[in-house]
Amino acid sequence: MKLAEALSPLVDLVYPPRCPLCGAGLAAQSGLCSACWAGLVMPGEPSCRLCQRPFLGQAPEGWTCAPCLAEPPRHDGIAAATLYNDPARQLVLSFKHGGRIALAPLLARLIDASLGPSETPRLFVPVPLHRWRLWRRGFNQAALLARELAKLQGGEALVDALFRRKPTPSLGGLGRKARARALSGAIVVNPRRKARLAGAEVVLVDDVLTSGSTSDACVGALKRGGARSVKIACFARVLREVA
Repeated sequence: MKLAEALSPLVDLVYPPRCPLCGAGLAAQSGLCSACWAGLVMPGEPSCRLCQRPFLGQAPEGWTCAPCLAEPPRHDGIAAATLYNDPARQLVLSFKHGGRIALAPLLARLIDASLGPSETPRLFVPVPLHRWRLWRRGFNQAALLARELAKLQGGEALVDALFRRKPTPSLGGLGRKARARALSGAIVVNPRRKARLAGAEVVLVDDVLTSGSTSDACVGALKRGGARSVKIACFARVLREVA
């Protein structure tokens, strides 16, 4: 029996299991109550074959959404555990800004369900934080998720495969060209990891996928660094429109 399992009754006695969203009592430390589970929106079918964007109504299998037709993505697919709504937002804020890093296994399990298995071992690479932001926050939430996903999938987490050479401003409210300028040259591959990335199947991990500008910069850097494929995995995905 693992130590965590042996100590579980004592932990439950001192810290009774509670839903991290509403505080309702639970049977175990991990998970949400049934009402909060019901509040999460999982991406479903039919969806775009390239980016998982859901279609309204019916669509033949293998269709591509209008944004991907207009500009084919660099990535090799998106696996989002949930669509960004209020319950997903609360979980992300608690995890990232509330310091509730114990949520990482729960969020990773949801991402894992969307990502699915692979025939070859995957490398899990987190979206990097600039060192000053990492120092202020104390942890990189994407790196925590990458480690948990690597455990679930039997892969390897390369938390230092990418790094930010310069701090970038908040991209919210910026236009596409402004976001591109802000990110230009900011994210690069760690030279010490190039040999490990060469020919690898990479999963780029983040907590939330918004405009896609940051992930696009990461995907570009990873492919220039030799990665064979790069799939994006996130807990919540922001969709401003549905195809």
